[in-house]
Amino acid sequence: MATDTYYTIDRPAGPVVFKDRKSKFLGYAFPVASIDKIKMEVEKLKKAHHSARHWCYAYRVGVEKLVERANDDGEPSNSAGQPILNQIKAKNLTNVLVVVVRYFGGVKLGVGGLINAYKSAAQMVLDQAEIVEKIRMKNLKIIFNYQDMDKVMRLIKEFDLEIISQNLQENGEIIVAIRLDDFETVKKQFEAIHTLTVTELE
Repeated sequence: MATDTYYTIDRPAGPVVFKDRKSKFLGYAFPVASIDKIKMEVEKLKKAHHSARHWCYAYRVGVEKLVERANDDGEPSNSAGQPILNQIKAKNLTNVLVVVVRYFGGVKLGVGGLINAYKSAAQMVLDQAEIVEKIRMKNLKIIFNYQDMDKVMRLIKEFDLEIISQNLQENGEIIVAIRLDDFETVKKQFEAIHTLTVTELE
């Protein structure tokens, strides 16, 4: 079973609209890879919906080290951010931000009503989003003499490696991307050719 894959969304989704007793909840989802990007998307929505009452959100970022956060933005504790986060977790997603913008309709929904509304808006927008599987990769730099070029190219072809860059001037230098689960195996194959210089890249 592959351990080097994760799921995220391909592009922004929404808005979807969930209504309950005159309150309107608009759900948005964004692919994000940094906290700065999250802040930017939330600020953009606050400007776009400046007359809304709440901008509640949750996110998960990272692959090896997951960072997740839920923000109730003034709603009762755990009535907004956590239900949104639970929907992200239910779909096993990371590098995703979901924001639900609330326009208050004058009728209080109670904590149960709020949980249902924020959960529903988050679920609806994630159902609409295009979920993609991503493969975690690591790069390897190989420096070789020309007489080894055939051996290097044969291994690249055998393992179906993606060439990130190549410089074939004095010595050959190629950087290849290798999926994480295969990295050690492929690296050993290159290292077995003792005339190569093989370097892991962060």
